[in-house]
Amino acid sequence: MSAPLDIFGVHRVANGALWMEDVALSEVAHTFGTPTFVYSRAALSAAYARLDNALKRARKSKPYLICYAVKANSNLAVLNIFAKLGAGFDIVSGGELRRVLAAGGAPEKVVFSGLGKTRDEIAFALQIGIKGFNVESEPELKRISAVATELGKIARVSLRVNPDVDAKTHPYISTGLKNNKFGVAFDRAISTYQLASTLPNIEIAGVDCHIGSQLTDASPLLEAMGRLVSLADELESGGIPIHHICPGGGVGIAYADEPTIDIDAYATALEQALSIGGKKREMELLLEPGRMLTGNTGLLLAKIEYVKPTESKNFLVIDAAMNDLIRPSLYQAHHEIVMASAASDEVARVYDVVGPVCESADVLGRDRVLAAREGDLVAILSAGAYGFVMSSNYNTRPRAAEVMIDGANVHLARERERVDELFSAEHVPV
Repeated sequence: MSAPLDIFGVHRVANGALWMEDVALSEVAHTFGTPTFVYSRAALSAAYARLDNALKRARKSKPYLICYAVKANSNLAVLNIFAKLGAGFDIVSGGELRRVLAAGGAPEKVVFSGLGKTRDEIAFALQIGIKGFNVESEPELKRISAVATELGKIARVSLRVNPDVDAKTHPYISTGLKNNKFGVAFDRAISTYQLASTLPNIEIAGVDCHIGSQLTDASPLLEAMGRLVSLADELESGGIPIHHICPGGGVGIAYADEPTIDIDAYATALEQALSIGGKKREMELLLEPGRMLTGNTGLLLAKIEYVKPTESKNFLVIDAAMNDLIRPSLYQAHHEIVMASAASDEVARVYDVVGPVCESADVLGRDRVLAAREGDLVAILSAGAYGFVMSSNYNTRPRAAEVMIDGANVHLARERERVDELFSAEHVPV
């Protein structure tokens, strides 16, 4: 069963060609070449509005902030759209922070996550006045205190608590178990907060967690939220006020026909968790979504270089590869692959869709039924998250271009790399 094409703004016209919003993907390929990542501004805006409206209904007049997880798709055009919609940002490096600023994001809406923050990254974040740090260890907490003291700044911190909740997702993107590298163990949270309360230039702001990615069942997320609320109550009863609570991100999308989380029901359940025991908890609610805002708003457009039949398998060799979209190779992830060219009289056959990289793992999709011929275009769907951002130059392949569609307008969001750029910083010894 194919993912519904209208979930990210693409549709077929009478001749069977694939369009995004009001632009034919064949025109994108003609103008910008392939492979190219193509995003829909309308779909990005709709995904944000869906979550924003659900939180608005659930929270009523109480405060909340959607902090988009920049690591999912960090293109400046994408970040700028979210900034204009009022989003905050969840970052995991100093480089991502500079991207947010370049895209027009407000520093006071930025939360800095990640477990390996350097002194320089911490200092820069403090100097520009970010909303706060999600702290992942006691040594990090002490480093932030030391840097803040040197600069004469106050660092607002939340602990990223590891609630030991099984997200039941791929082990590479499960982050909330006690054997994961992330966060402060739940049974050490109170003592770590007590330490934070004694450190100079530290202001405790909230409690935070993130248990994993691509969750299609809300139960683990709500279980983690319940633990955060209980922890916040215990901290406040011990004299440590909590101003915000954040159950992280992780809400999944449909890559094919997976079930997905009802966003309205999820927002309502989060609000209900803040009312457990009939207690009024007025703290701000933060969410850190990434994939759910961008995953189904983009695709990877590629050209078929060869149709290669063999005795055991039929292959479509395309000009996109695992260096462009590594998720199928790294996570064994499924992406729907559809023809983007106009329909032809070619007979549909079962193909493995592969790239030219010199690895047997370079397979974008297995056993796909397609009516294809050399030179046709294919669209690899649901590539708006963890696509370009995880791409590489393996086999000295330039990274793809990125394009933003806005109605009938096409914006080149990132130029295609040139081969000579890939080794321009290298030097042959004399």
